[in-house]
Formats: sequence, structure tokens, C-alpha cells
Amino acid sequence: MSTYLFLYKGYTTPTPEIGAAWSAWFADHGHRMVDSGNPMSQGAEVTRDAVETIAPGLESFTGYSILTAESMDEAVEIAKTNPMITSVVVYELAKM
Repeated sequence: MSTYLFLYKGYTTPTPEIGAAWSAWFADHGHRMVDSGNPMSQGAEVTRDAVETIAPGLESFTGYSILTAESMDEAVEIAKTNPMITSVVVYELAKM
């Protein structure tokens, strides 16, 4: 079993329907959760030359979760069922 980071991309004002969809998704996959994560609000991208403020929007990362799956293919299939706003970016976490 491997561990995967799900980065949720996109923001829209929450509605009861969106909240219900996320609650149902977490209930379906709770047994896989290592860390159910948290939503993200304002952020900053820091480079050697600048700091750029990142506000929640359709192109920003707005949350994360860490889940287990048998393979990247399985993790991607799980991500496809997510009630995403824009997309879910999936990374396998290396074993250290």
C-alpha cells in the first residue's frame, strides 16, 4: 500500500450541495485517509526574487488530503470520484 497526496485545485463559494458532496466523498473514502486534510485560504508563492500573494480561485490549490491506495492507477480512480471544483493533483509520497 502506498500513500498519495491529493491537492485540490479551484475555489467557488461553498453551498450546502457542495458541502454534502464533499461529506459523502470523505465518508466513502474515510478508511483510506491518513490525513483528511484542511481547506486552504490565502497563500503566498515565494521565489528567490519575489513573493506573490495567492488568493483562492479556480487556479489555486485550496485543500489537500493524504490517502492510501494500492497504486497510482487506483489513486487516480479515487480522485476521479472527488467532487472537485477544477481538478485534483495526485502525487505518490516517497518512502523515506
